[in-house]
Amino acid sequence: MSEPAIWLNGLVKRFHSATAVDGISMIVRSGEIFGFLGANGAGKTTTIRMLCGLTRPTAGTGLIHGLDIWRDRFRARSTYGYVPQHFSLYSDLTVYENLRFFGGAYRVRKGKLRHRIDRLLSEFDLSPQKDILAGSLSGGFKQLLSIACALIHRPSLVFLDEPTAGLDPVHRQYIWDLLYELSEEGTTIFVTTHYMDEAERCTDVGFIQGGRLLAKGSPMDLKNRLRGKLLEVHVEPVMEAIPVLRAVPDVYGVELRSGRLRLQARDPEMLLKGWEKHWPYPHLCWMGHEWVDPDMEDVFMAYSLGTYEADSVPEELETAS
Repeated sequence: MSEPAIWLNGLVKRFHSATAVDGISMIVRSGEIFGFLGANGAGKTTTIRMLCGLTRPTAGTGLIHGLDIWRDRFRARSTYGYVPQHFSLYSDLTVYENLRFFGGAYRVRKGKLRHRIDRLLSEFDLSPQKDILAGSLSGGFKQLLSIACALIHRPSLVFLDEPTAGLDPVHRQYIWDLLYELSEEGTTIFVTTHYMDEAERCTDVGFIQGGRLLAKGSPMDLKNRLRGKLLEVHVEPVMEAIPVLRAVPDVYGVELRSGRLRLQARDPEMLLKGWEKHWPYPHLCWMGHEWVDPDMEDVFMAYSLGTYEADSVPEELETAS
């Protein structure tokens, strides 16, 4: 079995009395697209900053290609690229000048740098903008340039912190097409997002909340844990029904989906049987029900609402250590 790209065991980061990352243990295999999912403030960016050697872990162990994320951070930096959440390139340099600068910073030999810049400009559709100041680019092209600069030294691992946040659907799809291409070439992708539709595009995902890793697995595996447990009811008027059903004991969540209400409950079958015998809300009209297959948003809600307990430390850590 090949060496994992990332190996974490009990990783912790505290800021004074606040714990931003709380004992994360997991493995990211080489060549996969790993989606690190969670709401804003869940601890995604802090985890990436530790992985990139930008902040020191309070406790725990982390390795990138066998190199310690803090002790060996300067050696490890040549193996990965990092695209932060906010645009951090040089706004007063042109697109071409930014690529040349980062190529020099990563010590790409001059004989190869020009070829790599030209190739990235072409692949990322940046050639028409190569002489434009980076600060004048649209949000989508800024992200493309950021990713290009992170790839200038051909790293085997790329960290992208919410690379599609605030972008229109066209640029979001374009960036994901680029990530697929990188993965097919063997590059490991570690991407953070709070878009659940993007979770479906990953080979493996991890859910983080309050600094804790709640679950990790393939999108299909995580959805299978919920299969057969999601009840959708058709009730009119639907907006008046939402607060009523949310107040039902042992109902964890109620969401509006395409005009129907999707419920997460402790025992949805028992709940349905009771309603079929006696519908207790005369001001609401019962129109029917169906059992539905879960999506990644349902999975995230299930763990966030406490429907499932957080996963234990993966057994794969023992085999990798």
